[in-house]
Amino acid sequence: MIEVKNISKSFAGEKVLDDISCTFESGKTNLIIGASGSGKTVLMKCMIGLYNIDEGDIEYDGRSYVSMSAQDRTLIRQELGMLFQGGALFDYMTVEGNVMFPLDMFTKMTPAEKLERVNFCLRRVDLEGRNKVMPSQLSGGMIKRVAIARAISLNPRYLFCDEPNSGLDPKTAGIIDELISEITTEYNITTIVNTHDMNSVFMIGDHVNFIYQGQLRWRGTKDEVMKTGNQELDDFIFATELTKRLRT
Repeated sequence: MIEVKNISKSFAGEKVLDDISCTFESGKTNLIIGASGSGKTVLMKCMIGLYNIDEGDIEYDGRSYVSMSAQDRTLIRQELGMLFQGGALFDYMTVEGNVMFPLDMFTKMTPAEKLERVNFCLRRVDLEGRNKVMPSQLSGGMIKRVAIARAISLNPRYLFCDEPNSGLDPKTAGIIDELISEITTEYNITTIVNTHDMNSVFMIGDHVNFIYQGQLRWRGTKDEVMKTGNQELDDFIFATELTKRLRT
């Protein structure tokens, strides 16, 4: 579980996050939604330590990130898995090399142990036997699945996904959503997904956090999101769905 407690963040005197408090539960897909510029990406970057917060605290299973030593922060980062928006695979490495990269960086496993872990992760994302394939030979959906395999290679307690469906067709996006949800439940991971895709909300939104102009304006489940009476959230949902229709 991750608890965000009254955090604020400003850039050049402009407040981007304003006194946000929310809880991200283990074994659940916790979504952060909001329009571009709402602050949801900044919130995620604060949670993983890319930005220092101005006020408040972030607790990882009761461990205060703000109060930690630099050494303890390094250790907790090894408990984080990260799925980047574009997959962010190393194009000069094979699929196997990409998934093995965190194991090379952060573990003392033997080569045989690392290969066993890589093969396990590739099987889990339905890419068994693709070890020697280069990223340039993969489809967009396969790139995301390799990125998921890499993100779970260290068996993380916390998984952060930044716009995991960006650039994918609806069917492939659904497959990625389902995979993220399955892995979250199977390994009891605290998963945080930053998205503007309402299909993701309705499919896997165990807990949904709506950010508007740097503030948390609503929190609930996928079953509640359409009947909140929150005008700002309704406007966001309508605008998102209208944009989809205009693009099809």
